[in-house]
Parts: sequence; structure tokens; C-alpha cells
Amino acid sequence: MKAVVIRTFGDPDGLEIVDLPKPVPAPGQMRIAVEAIGVGGVDAVIRRGTLAGYGFREGHLLGSEVAGSVTAVGEGVDASWTGRRVWAFTGLSGGYAEEAVAAVEDVLPLPDGLAGADAVTLGGSGVVAHFALDRARFAPGETVLVRGAAGSIGITAVQLAARGGAGAVAVTTSSAERGARLRDLGATHVLDRSGEGGPDAPSSFDVVIDVVGGPQLPLFLDRLNSNGRFVAVGVVGGQPPADFGMRLMDAFRRSLSFATFSSDTVPGPERQAVRSSQFADAARGDLRTTVHEVLPLDQAALAHRKMDAGEVFGRVVLTP
Repeated sequence: MKAVVIRTFGDPDGLEIVDLPKPVPAPGQMRIAVEAIGVGGVDAVIRRGTLAGYGFREGHLLGSEVAGSVTAVGEGVDASWTGRRVWAFTGLSGGYAEEAVAAVEDVLPLPDGLAGADAVTLGGSGVVAHFALDRARFAPGETVLVRGAAGSIGITAVQLAARGGAGAVAVTTSSAERGARLRDLGATHVLDRSGEGGPDAPSSFDVVIDVVGGPQLPLFLDRLNSNGRFVAVGVVGGQPPADFGMRLMDAFRRSLSFATFSSDTVPGPERQAVRSSQFADAARGDLRTTVHEVLPLDQAALAHRKMDAGEVFGRVVLTP
């Protein structure tokens, strides 16, 4: 089968199309004929070599979420899964391929009317957006800033905050066109990447959901209201300054909170329950997904170049 691996860490040209044996499902697993592959920010971070200290090595098969049809099941898995259309989390490896394997607890049946491309746009990111707002203790009437809102996590967070009764939902983004699209999804104020907006834009926020990180993160800590909560869900812009915590200490009397969030810390059944509910909402049209572009698997490097250039609104999807 065709698959995409990291030949060398660094820029997208280090990705390589290779032929690999078809995977065999182990006990508790199922094999899926892939119809759609989500291209996520974590894929780019792994590709760059940023996470090499966590055991990622050259030759790594990228990809963490796919949609498709079950073609075989391993020992202990109900045979009735065979032939069903599903979404699956493959871990942090194995998704950029014509066939993939996943553990049964990481697979969900797809509702009728939900395309595979939409499923892999929402499946991983929707859970992050939901639990990030939950960990921030977001409550109706509060002001929310989504920093880096043009990706799939940010787009879902905007919608969930608006649906949850936020008093204002501000976003940072790179252009007026993107800002208009985010307003259509529920944003009430559009800021530039440095956090500047029009005269009516909120100057401070109760909750900040940050996908970006990077050197400007401390500036957004300064934008928290007293008792404000900042939740970092990504570092697509790089690591923040090593001393960023000094901003919190300098504002000690305002009782600010900073947290990181990874969906790995949420029990599997809770993740799957939220994901299943979001899939049903998306199939009904109550939650919108944004597929930036669908590209063939052998153009994975192009997909990564588009992400690196900041061209993607939503998610790029690969198809074998």
C-alpha cells in the first residue's frame, strides 16, 4: 500500500511516498480502508523534528485520524464492524496511508450524511475545543478570545463559545477575509495577530483559548480580566519565552490562571461521547466543519507547505 513517511526531519520536502505492507489488525484492533485523512498541526510539529525527544524518528509514518470502511477485525473484535463507515484515531502514527489500523476503543461509526472529510476535520479538533472551554470553566456571559482561530480547533471553539452564550467571542486572525468567515461562524470581534482590533473590541477577556503559543503569548496573558483563565492547546507558533510565567506573578493580585491542555488527559469514553455528539450535530448542520482543500495522498508535502505558509483556513484533507 502507499503511505507517507518522514524521510528527513525539517521542511515538507522531507516527506516521502513509500510502499508498505498492508497492516494486520492485532487483537482488539480493526483495519480500515481509508477514504479521508486529517492533516493536523501536530503532524507538522512532528515533521519538523520538534518532538524528536519524545521518541519520534526518521521513517515515522505520519497521521492520527482517518475515516473509511472497516475491512478486517482482530481477535476479540465484533465481526459486525466489518463494512461499517467509521472515524478512527490511529495514535500519532499510521494515518497517512491507504489502509490503517486502530484500537476498537478509538473508533466511532459515522452517522449518515457525514462525509469522511468532515469527520477528520472535526474528530480530533472538536474534542480539544470542547474540553479546553470546559477546563477554562467558561460560563455564559463571559468574554472569550480564541487566538489562532482559523484552524480546525479554533473554528470549533468559536462556534462552541457562541453556542454557549458568550458575552463576546473575539478572534485573532491574519486577514479581513478570514475575519469575515469567522464572524459567520459566531465571532463578534476580529483582532489582528497582535491582538489589536477596532475601538469596539474588548480590551480584556475572561477566557483565552490559545492554539499559537510562541513569543507573543505573554502579551495575551496581559489581556486577562481578574480571575481570567488562559488555556494553551497548541504551540504552532513555537514555544513561549521561558520566563512567561513572570507575567502571572507580576499580576498576582488579579488571580490569573494558566493551563496547558491535551485531550490525552481525558478518559477515552468521555472523549468518544463528546465526539459522537459533535458528529451528530455536524450531520444535522448544527455544527459546521471547514475543509480547506482535499488533496491526494501523494501531495502530502504540498498540504504541509500550505500549513507552514499559513494559507489553511480549517483543515486540509488527504485522500488515497
